Amino acid sequence: MTTEWIRSTMMTDEQAAVFYLGQEGILLKYRDQTLAIDPYLTDYVDRNCCTEAVQWKRLYPAPLQPEELNFVDFVLCTHPHFDHADPDTLSRLAAASPDTRFIAPAPMRDMMLSYGIPGDRLTDAVADLPISCGHYTVCPVPAAHEVFHQDSGGRYEEVGYIASMGSLRIFHAGDCCIYDGLTERVRGMDAMFLPINGRSYFKNREDIIGNMTAEEAITLASEAGAGMLVPLHHDLYAVNGVNPAVFVDMITAYAPSLRYHVFKPGERYILCR
Repeated sequence: MTTEWIRSTMMTDEQAAVFYLGQEGILLKYRDQTLAIDPYLTDYVDRNCCTEAVQWKRLYPAPLQPEELNFVDFVLCTHPHFDHADPDTLSRLAAASPDTRFIAPAPMRDMMLSYGIPGDRLTDAVADLPISCGHYTVCPVPAAHEVFHQDSGGRYEEVGYIASMGSLRIFHAGDCCIYDGLTERVRGMDAMFLPINGRSYFKNREDIIGNMTAEEAITLASEAGAGMLVPLHHDLYAVNGVNPAVFVDMITAYAPSLRYHVFKPGERYILCR
């Protein structure tokens, strides 16, 4: 992956390009504007989060360095975990790109400011309040990272995002489990980007909060009438991943008409209806 390749990607007004950064990180390009969701481009977790019981080690290098994203117009973070809101990625990107604007859940404001994000370039994401982002409209959706976490004002600490551009709409769930009403919120997306690494007692014991299983992600996409399903959060860390072949087997067996795409790091996909 190179920045020139991203910049030179041309599409019609009815297409958007998706570039995969790994874990849950994607770049979304529509017309002449680029939006990043949960870019994690360093080994911050490896250096700061290991315990005697859990060793974090990236399985592949980041396809780009944070400074190389200096052309990105908007950066969206879904929640505070470091593989989604990485202090090193965000601070280095902000310094390299003074025009980039940042969006994160409202309870994260102080954290984002501590990473060097200027307050006048930071917008609070509040559930169900759309945000205008140039050619995009972004609407935060509550995310249940196993359960809902809210601050004293009732604002969600974890969100997903519906991004609308032209006639296309995508849903990036962030870290999320299924909850009552989620299907109705995200019905009719052209593409859904959902975590599939699951959850368990043993992960919880080591303070690893879980997500949807592959089966739950497939069922959600099917019931919500998604045009395509993209699995996320399965490939970067062995201690909190899952073999994507399980996802492929399940979708083949239980939802064979549902389109899907399993990304490789650095890959591009042109999304259209």
